[in-house]
Order: sequence, then structure tokens, then C-alpha cells
Amino acid sequence: MRIHNGMRPQDVVVLLKFISTDEKASLQLSRLSQSLFISVSEISESLNRSKQANLLDYQKKNIMRQNLMEFLVHGVKYVFPQRLGSMVRGMPTAHSHPFIEKYISSEIAYVWPDPQGDRIGLELVPFYEKQVKAAREDDKLYKLLALVDVIRVGKIREINIAVAELKKVLLNES
Repeated sequence: MRIHNGMRPQDVVVLLKFISTDEKASLQLSRLSQSLFISVSEISESLNRSKQANLLDYQKKNIMRQNLMEFLVHGVKYVFPQRLGSMVRGMPTAHSHPFIEKYISSEIAYVWPDPQGDRIGLELVPFYEKQVKAAREDDKLYKLLALVDVIRVGKIREINIAVAELKKVLLNES
């Protein structure tokens, strides 16, 4: 049995990619690798870490959705704390994501750095280098990552809105 040395930031994205697509269809490592721009070996290691953390079942075929929800709500902001950077051009995230800004108003835009981005805002560092590229190709993944960013940088009311939306997606709650 492997020793669990902890999660890496990209593991959150890999798990959310499972959620954003049909979980069974996304089990092909090559498909995950191509859609997330992460090597096949790193995807494999990510799945192993998630299994060790009880976020994937023993066969690595199903996400333990309740466990993932608990981790996102109560752990991710401590395990992967968000440090706000300077004002940069980028892709809107957190409160500035097009879906989320309907519910949460913010004077400051939050963005993942991206020279092709269409907003200027406070820099939020993505979980991994190619995250913007992966999010640009998958709207559902983009929304899930932005909701997680709200949990990482938001205030209680904002976090509650993000958690309610995540529950709709992860746990099929209305």
C-alpha cells in the first residue's frame, strides 16, 4: 500500500472534471490528460492520492461525492489557501464568474491570470498552470472551479451561496 503524502492542488481539478463530465466516460486517463492538459502519469498519481484520501472508491471508478463536498466546504481553503495577488488581466473567477456575479456583487473583480483574458482584476492563483486552458474548454468545470474559489476567498454569505450551488451539482440537492 502506498503512503499518502497529501493532496496536490491539481487533484481538486481532476475530481471536479469527473463531476463536470459523465464520470464513467471520463475514467480514461488519456481523455482526462487531454482535457486537463496534465500528463497521463500525473492523472494516475492524482487518482491514487484521491483514493487514499477517500475521495474516490477503491476501484477509482466513483467519486465519493459526500466526502468531496465536505473537503471542498471545510478543507480546501486550509489545504490550498488562496493568496490574492496584484491587479492583472485574466479570466473571471470566484465572485466575477458570469454565473456567480448574478448572486454576489463585488466591487473588485477576481481573475486567473491569462494574457487573453477579458477582465482586469485581483489575481487568484489557479490550482495548476493549465487550469485556465482547461476551464475555457469546459463551462461546467469552469463554474465548479469558480464556486470553489468563492469558498476560498469569500465571506460567510458568499460561501453559503457557493456551497448551495455545489450541493446542487455534487449531491443533486435543490
